[in-house]
Amino acid sequence: MLHGKLEGIGWFMFENLKRIAVSHPEHEFYFIFDRTYHKDFIFSDNVKPVVLFPQARHPFLYFIWFEISMRLAFLRIKPDLFLSPDGYLSLGSKVRSLAVFHDLNFEHYPEDIPWLERLYYRFFFRKYAHKAHRIATVSTYSKDDIVKQYGVSPDKIDVVYNGANETYEPVGEEVKNATREKYTQGRPYFFFVGALHPRKNLVNLFRAFDIFREKDTENSVLLIAGARKWWTGEIASVYDGMKFKENVIFAGRIESSEMKNVMGSAIALTYVSYFEGFGIPIVEAFRCGTPVITSNVTSMPEIAGDAALLIDPFNPKEIAQAMNRITSDKELCAKLTEAGKSRAALFTWDKSAERLWQSIEKVLEN
Repeated sequence: MLHGKLEGIGWFMFENLKRIAVSHPEHEFYFIFDRTYHKDFIFSDNVKPVVLFPQARHPFLYFIWFEISMRLAFLRIKPDLFLSPDGYLSLGSKVRSLAVFHDLNFEHYPEDIPWLERLYYRFFFRKYAHKAHRIATVSTYSKDDIVKQYGVSPDKIDVVYNGANETYEPVGEEVKNATREKYTQGRPYFFFVGALHPRKNLVNLFRAFDIFREKDTENSVLLIAGARKWWTGEIASVYDGMKFKENVIFAGRIESSEMKNVMGSAIALTYVSYFEGFGIPIVEAFRCGTPVITSNVTSMPEIAGDAALLIDPFNPKEIAQAMNRITSDKELCAKLTEAGKSRAALFTWDKSAERLWQSIEKVLEN
């Protein structure tokens, strides 16, 4: 958990651990960090922060941190259970464990990940899956994938859906106008938010936007929020070759306090990844009343249900057609907005924390 830099897994940790620690004062929780922690992550008096070294930011350091530093910390703490919110475990430890596997994208698209990280994930996560006493994952799709890829019994896996921050809600016209002035010079915009990673499919989103703009009469733009951590040569090449690239605006990382306004002021969320374990922005857009265009693969149909336009993420023309439908069919937008409200109610952090606690209790009971 890095303050001001939370993304999908970080929000899962923050929202669930906050609720669990506060709701269970009868228990003591040790939060183990690999660097100086922010006070906002120490949610209550029963949370004891521990900092271990070295910083686990490289595959070699992952191994040292989990197999040496963590094992030594376990000998001091003597925990009843180790909860790993991102799946990593200490293979040499005998402490009971609950591992959260968000997805197995590295098994399906290994080329999207640097080679050393790829080797680490593909070697160790199979071992983690069998080492864990239980596994929690964020969708039925991911549960089925773990069973298929690693041969784990489905009875060992619990589905713990993500939620969306409660601050996400519809915004009024005044806020929409101000937000558009701030980010897009007043122009209407399609919105993407997430790490600029290859699996987020910016390549085909850029191609689709070029196709859409050929017939667009509203001077719409594409607003991109996220850090360029995984900006690859292919993404850069496609972007540089765009006819309408001057209509693509990169906002960088947007503060969470501002994000609801940006999401709520968009024409639609264009979340066309080709692989997701869940897809939190889909639910955030539902909460804001913003129409959603998302992919018909992996977990996204499960999360979106009938409240989004589902497209083939490998077909830019189909993505562009969905963008055209959103801008030309007000009745469709109203239908999607209404369906999105109902869909959002299924995915809350309160429900997520409750399910995760139930998984913890299953490990402790057994």
